[in-house]
Amino acid sequence: MIFTDRRWTSDELSLYARDYAGAEGPARLPVIAIHGLTRNSADFGTIAPLIAATGRRVLALDVRGRGRSDRAADPMTYQPPIYAKDVLALMDQAGIGRAVFLGTSMGGLITMALTALTPERVAAAILNDIGPEVAPEGLARIAAYTGQKVDIRNWDDAADYARRTNGAALPHYGPDDWMAFARRVFREGPDGVPVLDYDPDITAPMRAAGKDALVPDLWPAFRNLAEGRKLMLVRGATSDLLSPDIAGRMREAAPHMVFVEVPGVGHAPMLDEPAARGAILDFLSDAG
Repeated sequence: MIFTDRRWTSDELSLYARDYAGAEGPARLPVIAIHGLTRNSADFGTIAPLIAATGRRVLALDVRGRGRSDRAADPMTYQPPIYAKDVLALMDQAGIGRAVFLGTSMGGLITMALTALTPERVAAAILNDIGPEVAPEGLARIAAYTGQKVDIRNWDDAADYARRTNGAALPHYGPDDWMAFARRVFREGPDGVPVLDYDPDITAPMRAAGKDALVPDLWPAFRNLAEGRKLMLVRGATSDLLSPDIAGRMREAAPHMVFVEVPGVGHAPMLDEPAARGAILDFLSDAG
């Protein structure tokens, strides 16, 4: 196994992370990797070992309500400010003062929330296909299937579901890719039938906010994140969540931000693509 299992506690919940030890060499700041809305730590299964091989410890999280982390008793705690406090609890319990953050989609929002709480603990950040504003059509698409009941009888059904919900973003995937994808986002239930590996109630805050949830304005948070620290933005070239216009305005607001666009991929790049992988490793080479 290339990672060890780590657990920590926050709000009396037992939370989980994959802990990849950094290769020997000079001490470097660790990387904390945070996944998107319905995903989990397995999303970083390719990029995390590559980062660890450069000498950085990598902690890839299962945010509360996902993967091997506990489900929350109060679904209204499924919000970025609460997730950010969970991350701070991990850092405190693991003895991590500062870290570089790699956030995919919701993980980027958590990174912005964390910077608002304790800016001194965020040394640098990589945002994967997310910004301070999102295209309503992309978020509406995600909201349409998140938390909905699905009729899954076996792993072939699970792979087909993965293809239906993500096929437009990953048009180059074949049957084996979709089966591997399904194995990341589903787990085997007690009866042997695959079930989505997240609490369906993660959408409760979005439902409560209604249409206002579809147009968050986090520009002040983004400017706070960009100020005085290295920053990188990865965008899927066909993303329906991070439009070219939003990405352009982010680059204007943070001229020093490194930008890479992953061709032929939508929301969100898996970070195993050569363009993303190479850019991330280059960015991290001198990120503290």
